[in-house]
Amino acid sequence: MNYRNFGRTGEKISALGFGCMRFPEVEKDGARFVDQDKVDEMISCAYENGVNYFDTAPGYCNRHSEEALGRAVSSFRDKILISTKCPLDAGMGREGYRRRLESSIEQLGTDHVDFYHFWGINRGSFDDIILKEDLLSEAAKAKEEGLIRHISFSFHDHPSAIKYIVDTAEERGVKLESMLCQYNLLDRSNEEMIQYVNEEKGLGTVAMGPVGGGRLAAPTDLYAKLTGKPSIATYELAFKFVLGNPNLNCALSGMQTLDMVQKNVKVASDSTAFSEEEWEQLGKAMEEIKKFSELYCTGCRYCQPCTMDIDIPRIFEMYTYYNVYGLKDHAKNMWRDYVRRGGKTFDDCVGCGACEGKCPQHLEIIKNLEMVCKTLAED
Repeated sequence: MNYRNFGRTGEKISALGFGCMRFPEVEKDGARFVDQDKVDEMISCAYENGVNYFDTAPGYCNRHSEEALGRAVSSFRDKILISTKCPLDAGMGREGYRRRLESSIEQLGTDHVDFYHFWGINRGSFDDIILKEDLLSEAAKAKEEGLIRHISFSFHDHPSAIKYIVDTAEERGVKLESMLCQYNLLDRSNEEMIQYVNEEKGLGTVAMGPVGGGRLAAPTDLYAKLTGKPSIATYELAFKFVLGNPNLNCALSGMQTLDMVQKNVKVASDSTAFSEEEWEQLGKAMEEIKKFSELYCTGCRYCQPCTMDIDIPRIFEMYTYYNVYGLKDHAKNMWRDYVRRGGKTFDDCVGCGACEGKCPQHLEIIKNLEMVCKTLAED
């Protein structure tokens, strides 16, 4: 496993981080639970192969992710870094922040969190909740008490807000120490700010969505098309591109199977990195394929559950295969199987807009869902 300095936090972080939002699940008495045996196997494999950064959150996996992770790492807790997050709600106050932190610590079965994130913030929530309710001071207090080792944030907003957030926090006497944000071969919008916070401010940087929510995991010869060189697996290309950025410390992958763990570990342990010339070539080539961004769903699933049980991310994933990779027959087969199994479609949508209100990418979900379902259903 390759390791990097995690900004100026003093930590060494594995190039691959384990995202714990997609643990395998089982159904029991009509409810879904994490399959702890499989999780233990996956986490142990990752740890034994050098992964030392594990990222979870209170709401992941039907609220079971933190507990499952805590159980899986209990025998080597002191040798890894655990990251989790604080949901933000107006009026929660310092007391609410503390309650949520203590709840996460209890669920994880530990006595501290290594990296505690203000979760999914934007400029509005930073001003109206974090600053207005003095949560920075509460975070600093928790750090002094040893409940948090590093104060962090995850981000969903226009890149310009990153500088404002980091600089303003510092002006208030609290240094933010790591940032988790979207970054991949398809979406480089945060690239300049990643450089700013890492080089100028010393924050550790972690990329979520390194394979574009699965869009860069499809079996294509994309690398060969972009460079004219022999093809490599597209997920490998995606990881290598992210890790080729010298200001990016870790690529976070939400792994669902042992096979995914093993494949990702292999890529993150590869000593053969892209040269600066190759990295820049890939970036320029991708700029010429902007159709990739026609419908940029990251697969974060924040739009779920849908009030009508429509699996929106799954349907948009099918469209990715259809439109981006040209795998039209494969996409239509996926669609037919989805419908055959009783999957809900745009025909079931009531237009309530709940999904759009929760989408961090601000997609026009209803409009796009109608278009995608119509396209996939065509003979």
